Amino acid sequence: CQVIVHDVNELTEKLFPIVEAMQKHFSAGSGTYYSDSIFFLSVAMHRIMPKEITRIIQVDLDLKYKTNIRDLFDEFDNFPEGAVIGIAREMQPVYRHTFWQYRRENPQTKVGEPPPDGLPGFNSGVLLLNLQAMRQSKLYNQLLEPTVVQKLTEKYHFKGHLGDQDFFTMVGMEHPELFHVLDCTWNRQLCTWWRDHGYSDVFDQYFQCEGEVRIYHGNCNTPIPED
Repeated sequence: CQVIVHDVNELTEKLFPIVEAMQKHFSAGSGTYYSDSIFFLSVAMHRIMPKEITRIIQVDLDLKYKTNIRDLFDEFDNFPEGAVIGIAREMQPVYRHTFWQYRRENPQTKVGEPPPDGLPGFNSGVLLLNLQAMRQSKLYNQLLEPTVVQKLTEKYHFKGHLGDQDFFTMVGMEHPELFHVLDCTWNRQLCTWWRDHGYSDVFDQYFQCEGEVRIYHGNCNTPIPED
């Protein structure tokens, strides 16, 4: 077993020029803070990691594993052609809220609608990054270009604050083929903030998750059930 430790400052230095332009669209602070770049690590991981690293699983710290993480690696084999990232859907109506203006202008849209037919956006608590596919995908790398990011944020009237998750969500509205959608049981989010903030009528359509949970995600400091 080999453990390699990466220096956060070194990573940020490499990241900043790649993600600087998108930070103003998807960061909590107003403007572009150098330190914020680390919240976009997954977006440009393929440009930073050595070429011999071809696949990475990136996870949040507020997770509890109910199964062997090795089983999650098998999901890489289920990627359809063209997909570069494995990610689960967001389980709250956060993007129903964020895309309100686009939804108002496009009443028939699936953007922000709940599963199974809608596009609720993504949650980046559990990410499968096929670095080799990310490096090879012309489309994915075009989407990192500042002018393309700008054009998409204008189209969707998008202003977020959740870093990589916002970027993947917006790109997923336009190019769902880049993503392999993980089952909710691989990232069973527990946060219910939006239920009490104006969305109680539709909340359960986003929050429900059938099946035996494999990874719990205690997002927004939600307690994780004891065994």
